[in-house]
Amino acid sequence: MEATNLPNFIFSIKLKYLKLAYHHLISNALYIFLLLVLFHLSSLTAQDFVLYRKTLNFNFLTPIYFSALCALYFLARPRKIYLVDFSCYKAEPSQKCSKQLFMHLSAQTRHFSDESLEFQKKILEKSGYGQMTYIPKSFLQVPPDKSISAARAETEAVIFGAIDDLLAKTGVKIKEIGILVVNISVFNPTPSLSATIVNRYKLRENILSYNLGGMGCSAGIISIDLAKDLLKVHPKSYALIVSTENITTNWYFGNERSMLISNCLFRVGGAAILLSNHSSDKHRSKYELIHTIRTHKGADNKSFECIGHVEDETKKSGISLSKNLMAIAGDALKANIRSLGPLVLPLSEQMVFFVNLLAKNLFKMKIKSYTPDFKLAFEHFCVHAGGRGVLDEIEKSLKLTMWDMEPSRMTLYRFGNTSSSSLWYELAYSEAKGRIKRGDRIWQLGFGSGFKANSAVWRALRTVNPSVEKNPWTDEIDQFPVFVPIVDHFDY
Repeated sequence: MEATNLPNFIFSIKLKYLKLAYHHLISNALYIFLLLVLFHLSSLTAQDFVLYRKTLNFNFLTPIYFSALCALYFLARPRKIYLVDFSCYKAEPSQKCSKQLFMHLSAQTRHFSDESLEFQKKILEKSGYGQMTYIPKSFLQVPPDKSISAARAETEAVIFGAIDDLLAKTGVKIKEIGILVVNISVFNPTPSLSATIVNRYKLRENILSYNLGGMGCSAGIISIDLAKDLLKVHPKSYALIVSTENITTNWYFGNERSMLISNCLFRVGGAAILLSNHSSDKHRSKYELIHTIRTHKGADNKSFECIGHVEDETKKSGISLSKNLMAIAGDALKANIRSLGPLVLPLSEQMVFFVNLLAKNLFKMKIKSYTPDFKLAFEHFCVHAGGRGVLDEIEKSLKLTMWDMEPSRMTLYRFGNTSSSSLWYELAYSEAKGRIKRGDRIWQLGFGSGFKANSAVWRALRTVNPSVEKNPWTDEIDQFPVFVPIVDHFDY
C-alpha cells in the first residue's frame, strides 16, 4: 500500500506552544521588568537609599505637584459606561414559521412565479435556519396585511415586550431614564417610534430622544455609540436603547431575485438595553463598555449601493441585496479591524502584524498577509447573524473556531436574521450556556447598509449565573447546539 503523507501534527503543536510562549513573554514584559527592578532594590542597603535621596535633591513641592496631577487625571477621565442588563423579545408560539409553512404562505399569495418560489426554496435550504423562526401575525393570514396599522402592531409588540421585560429585570424607575435611542431601518411612522415609547411609558419631558432610521443591521452598535457619547456629558443618567426591524413593510411581492432574498432571511425580533454612568451601578451591572469602533464605506459607490430599499420594474418595493455583498463586507471588516486591532490586541500580536506589514510593503516580500489572532483579545464573539455565507466568511477570515461561532450560528438557526438585535440574542445565548465569566471580553461585530461595519467591545463585570437569568434561550438552551446541514432539503 502506498504511504500517505499526513500533516506534521507534532510540528504544529510545537509552533502553537512557541507562539503562546512568545505571547506571554511580550504581554508580561512590563511585569518581568518590574520584578527585575524589585530584585535589584532588594539588594540595596540603607546607605544606598540615603545616597539616592541626596542625588535626587528631593523637593517638598514634589508630592503637591504629584497630588495635583492625580486629581486632574481623575477629574478629566471619561465616565465609565455600564450595561446594567438587556432583554431580547421572544414572539408568541403561534408566530413560529417552519420552512414548509413559509413556502406554503408564499405560494398562497399568488404574487410569485414558479421560478421565484423555487428560488426562495433553495435560499431557505441553504440558509442555516431551523423550523422555529418567527414571522409577523399579519403574514399568517391570507392575503397578508402590509398596512401601516399592521406594521405598527408588529413593532409595538416587539419593543413593548422587550422594554417591559428589561424594566422588570433592572427595577429602574421610568423617571430616571434621561436618554432614549431607537433604531429601526425601514419603518419610520409619524409620530416616531421613540415618541411612541415616550407616550407608552410616560417618560419625562426633558428626555433626550433619538430615532435612527435607514441605517441597516449595524445600527444597534451605532445606537450604543450615540448613547455612550451622551452619557459622557450628562452625569448620573440612564440610557434606554431599543434595536429592532419591521418585517411587515419589508416583505416583497415581486419576482426580482435580488429582492426575494430578504423575504427568506429577515424574521421578527428586537432587544432593549439599559446603559448607565452611575458609579454606584457597577456592582449590579453585567458589562462595562470599553470601545466602539465605526467604519463607513459609503464614499464608494459599490458599497453604497450594495443594500437598498428600492422598487422593481413593476413598482413593487423591497430590500435589494447585491451580488458583491460578501466582498464589500470583507473590505469593511478589514477597515474596522485596522482601527480596532491596536486598541485590543496584545503587543505580541501587534508586533508580528507590524513586521509582516513592513516585509510586504517596504521590502516587497511575497508572503501572506498576517491575520491577527483575535482569540488572544476576546473570549467571546457575537457576529451579526446576517446569513450563513457571512458567518462562514468571518469564521474563515478571522480563523475562529466552531465554539467561537456557535452563538451566531445557533441564533441564525433559532431566530433567523433579526437585523440589529441579533447581536443581543447571541450574547444571551452565551449567558444561557453559562460561558460569561468575570473579566471576559466580548466583541460584537455588526454589518449594515451604507456600507458599514461597527464593533463594540465589552468586559464582563461579573460571572453571569444562567440559573437565575431569564432570556429567550432559558427554556430550551439544553437543546443546543444542533447540527446544521449545509443543504437542508424539504418539500411543501
